[in-house]
Amino acid sequence: MTHTPITLASLRLAPKVLLHDHLDGGLRPQTILDLARDCGYDGLPAQNADELRTWFRDAADSGSLELYLQTFAHTVAVMQTREGLRRVARECVEDLAADGVVYAEVRFAPEQHLDAGLSLDEVMEATLGGFDEGIRAVNADTGYDIVVRCLVTAMRHAARSREIAELAVRYRHEGVCGFDIAGAEAGFPPSRHLDAFEYLQKSNAHFTIHAGEAFGLPSIHEAVAFCGADRLGHGVRIMDDIELGPDTSTAGANLGLLANYIRDKRIPLELCPSSNVQTGAARSIAEHPFDHLAKLKFRVTVNTDNRLMSHTTMSEEMLKLVEVFGYGWSDLERFTINAMKSAFYPFDKRLGIIDDVIKPGYAVLVG
Repeated sequence: MTHTPITLASLRLAPKVLLHDHLDGGLRPQTILDLARDCGYDGLPAQNADELRTWFRDAADSGSLELYLQTFAHTVAVMQTREGLRRVARECVEDLAADGVVYAEVRFAPEQHLDAGLSLDEVMEATLGGFDEGIRAVNADTGYDIVVRCLVTAMRHAARSREIAELAVRYRHEGVCGFDIAGAEAGFPPSRHLDAFEYLQKSNAHFTIHAGEAFGLPSIHEAVAFCGADRLGHGVRIMDDIELGPDTSTAGANLGLLANYIRDKRIPLELCPSSNVQTGAARSIAEHPFDHLAKLKFRVTVNTDNRLMSHTTMSEEMLKLVEVFGYGWSDLERFTINAMKSAFYPFDKRLGIIDDVIKPGYAVLVG
């Protein structure tokens, strides 16, 4: 049996599933410049695409989630019009398809796009329209069948989560697959938004919660025990509840009650290695707990978080894991199937993508 060597080029051919990607964290630098000119935004830190790309990456390399989040002021500023939102959403689909992503859930916070007078519904319709344009263009031009769904996010420091949850449910048949809360974790526990989560549960709606990124176990515990999260956005700090064996081996690892619960319930972890290093959740890819969690059989998934800020793609995230942890195609296929199993998408359609797209796609690469 001849295996295709794992390179960036071959990884782009592999079918990939992306559960944690922020729309306002994945803009093309040239698009930021164009939209800034069109809407009169003069606050950009650079005036050509290459310099702007470098600025975002360097500014995000702060080691602090709070400082990392400040970079979004520029991308959000140029996403305040129908035209801007449609373009960014359309290009997002095109960029993901070019990287071999076959299913993606892209999240954004509608409440951050009201500065130019749009309503929440107008923001949703423009963004979902852009996703639809991108999907139709990709499928028509290349025959590449991509599915892109939207996660509607509420900001955890604001007081609009119930309203945003209702927005997510209102557009559940128009391309929205679920709900999320995001933003700085410290001081803004998910339990502040119980009203929203109770409404979602009563509405039979899916939701994920950013938890266990910058803040530790209490954030994860509240997200799961109080709020009932279907998935954990990041969740990397679950390692705080795991005591590794001698020489940091997983063989003799001792899991605490919360870690055991997360693993037993198969609650998916939306891990974002490059982003976690940038925000200080991990000191390096080599020290990222991804491999420990994978060996301990947590349901780990690979994600980009913010492609612009981390200067990354799904293929590049996978390549970093391959280079550091020695993963092969079978490992990458397992992580991809983990993600597809965890998607907020009808069960039969998830199985269809796994059986008809993911497994055949990896079979070709394995040889």
